This record gives sequence, C-alpha cells and structure tokens, in this order.
Amino acid sequence: MSAVWDFADFDDHEHVHMFRDRASGLTAVIAVHSTHLGPGAGGVRYWHYPQRSAAIVDALRLSRGMSYKNAMAGLPMGGGKGVVLADEGAAKTPELLAAFGRAVESLGGAYVTAEDVGMSDADMVAISKHTKHVSGLPVASGAAGGDPGPLTALGVYLGILAAIKQGLGADSAKGVRVAIQGVGSVGGGVARRLAADGAKLTLADVNLARAKALAEELGADLADSAAIMEVEADVLSPNALGAILTEQSIAKLRVPIVAGGANNQLATAADGQRVHDRGIVYAPDYVINAGGIINVALEYLGQGSREEVESRIHQIPGRLADIWAESKASGTPASVVADRMAQKLIGRG
Repeated sequence: MSAVWDFADFDDHEHVHMFRDRASGLTAVIAVHSTHLGPGAGGVRYWHYPQRSAAIVDALRLSRGMSYKNAMAGLPMGGGKGVVLADEGAAKTPELLAAFGRAVESLGGAYVTAEDVGMSDADMVAISKHTKHVSGLPVASGAAGGDPGPLTALGVYLGILAAIKQGLGADSAKGVRVAIQGVGSVGGGVARRLAADGAKLTLADVNLARAKALAEELGADLADSAAIMEVEADVLSPNALGAILTEQSIAKLRVPIVAGGANNQLATAADGQRVHDRGIVYAPDYVINAGGIINVALEYLGQGSREEVESRIHQIPGRLADIWAESKASGTPASVVADRMAQKLIGRG
C-alpha cells in the first residue's frame, strides 16, 4: 500500500495515526489535518469499508473538511476525524470503545472526538471513561452539547431556505419540491422542518423501512436511494454518505439547487466546476452542516448555552450568501470560493 502522504487526499495533514488493538479488535484511523486554530475536532465514524485504504481516504477527506468547517463556523478548533473499521457482522463492544478512547488519549489533546455515523452519545460516554478529549456527551437541558444530529439538521434546514431564496427567489419552502437523500438523524430532521413549512418532499434512504415510515408520517413521496439523484425537483438535499456528486451524476441532475448535510459531496474538486457550469446553486457542505460541530465544540470548550449554539447556527445562511455573492461576482464555483476562504482562515491561503 502507498505511504499515507502519497494518497491523493493527503493535504499536508499534521498527523495521521493508525491504531490496532488485537484484544478488542479495534482497527482505527485518526487524521488531524490542522491545529492552526485549536485542537483538531471532528467525530468518529464506525463503518465497514471493503478495503482498509478506503478508511484512510475517508479519514483524510473528512478531517480536511473539519478544518474548513470549524474555521468557517468561527470556532477556535482545528480539524480532525476518527474512523473505526467495522468488521462486517461484528458487534461494537465496550472493549472496542475503550480501546478507541485510549487511542484518542494517547494523542494528548491534538484530537477531540464526538459521535458521527455509527456512533451514539452512549458510545461517547463509554469513550469518555478513557479520555477527556471527547464531546457530544449527554448534557443538562438548555446546555450546549449532546447529540449533534438535531443541531446539524437545524443548520441544513436554514441553509436550504437560504438556497431557495438564492436560487428561486422564494421567501419560504412552501410548495417547493425537495428531494432528500438519507432520512436519518439529520435528513429526517430536515424533512420534518420542511414538511411543516409546506414543502413537497420526495424521500429516499438505503433503509427502505425508515424512509417509508417517514414518508407516511409526512405525506411525502418515496424514491429509490439511487434514483433520488435524478428526481425532478427544486432542491436536491444529500444527507447520507459523500462523493455522490460525480461527473456522471451531475450530468443527470434535474434540480437548480443542491443543499444538504452529507460530508464531502463532491467526488473530486473538478466536480465543483461541473456543478457551477450547470448553473446549480450549491451550498458547500462544510458550511451548511456546521450546526453539530458548533454544538459539541461549545460543549467541549465549556462555553455558552443551547441558546448560544442556535444563535451561531443562525449565522450559516449569511455565510452561504457571502459565498454565493463572491461566486457570482468572480465567476468562480461556490466550492472553490468556500475553500479559499477556509484556507486563508487556517493559515494556508
């Protein structure tokens, strides 16, 4: 296998660590992209990868995204990400979580973890017994912290409203057709908020039963998880895994707006140009989906309340508007504009 710095997604990462604990079965990657603004903060993902190299690529891409996300959200945190490789069919055990906690602690605060795909706040409690560098723990009512999913959903929802204003000139989501890919914690929360506004929804999820149940609850249409990318709508909202905007899929899009919470939606940098060339209003993912990290970062820093968290999340539409304004003025893709802003903030401009 190639050295880590030979990977296409290696972007002058400060640390990339591989962990293996035979007793618990832990195999994990922790990547720290930048600590220019503070400790590298980002959740840990529990996922099955067909090849281990794919887990390294995921950690590299996600940690870079966290550097940009935290910088654009105005947080004094750098970017990092953890990936725990799940053996197909194997259970996530207390021993595995303990081993991951020890791995985080061994980095001496360079990386701060929280929950992500496949992890829960209960898992964070288990991890916190072995490291103090963890957030997303259960908190008292009204305090910053806890499950980041609902706060991510709030930011994505507000970002979609901003994109609707930008792309359609509409002041609300009433009657707007939104195709939502992925209806878990984030996508499901977005769907409920949009349904309450009177949007016309089409839902899809690899978990068909979950998508069907939510569609029945909200009176929404249902689509196949792959076909949702080609649904004719006003907004496509990707809220599952990343790399779904490819040369092939972009050519088949039938929407004027793409705005969702999935990380790393663009498969390659060139795909940002392809989206731009089609005249699609694109909400850079690490800007629109920052609600969760704002929540757990303020928890870790011991700053603010739930009210402060939500106040900061309500600044997301303004950041998107600034990106779109610069994109329009310069003719540069929104993805590139956002990257340049973030790179400058982390001292790499």
